[in-house]
Amino acid sequence: MAKYNYHEKKEKAATYRAQVKPEVIDEIYEQILRKMIVEKKYRDPGYTAKRLAEEINTNTRYISAAVSLRFQMNYAELIASYRIRDAVSMLQDKRNKDLTMGDIASACGFANRQSFYAAFYHLQGKTPKQYQAEFLAKMTMPKRTRKTKA
Repeated sequence: MAKYNYHEKKEKAATYRAQVKPEVIDEIYEQILRKMIVEKKYRDPGYTAKRLAEEINTNTRYISAAVSLRFQMNYAELIASYRIRDAVSMLQDKRNKDLTMGDIASACGFANRQSFYAAFYHLQGKTPKQYQAEFLAKMTMPKRTRKTKA
């Protein structure tokens, strides 16, 4: 049974992916990166593939093809991965230790705390609260007792 009711998407054969020219996929990929990295559109809880497609003057099938071929995931997983990166960064910042998980979820673009916990657990293997507690405990250890990775 999946913890936090997170379900994996089943892979479907999408023949249209092979029909899209590589140059078009590359251009869409670059535009997606700009929307995610520079504009941080993923922070909007309602940022759908349809809105992204409209903003870059394409359609959702091309968005799906580009995300699948260049990121090896679907659109929802891509958005969640950017949001979780933000959350990890916030959880590692001591200045945020008094923020609630709901505050962090909202700041990263999650519509609610439950979807945040589900995505975080899926990608990190622990809850955000566990992650934060472990990280902060590790940071407060004296340097000579911290384990170093080889």
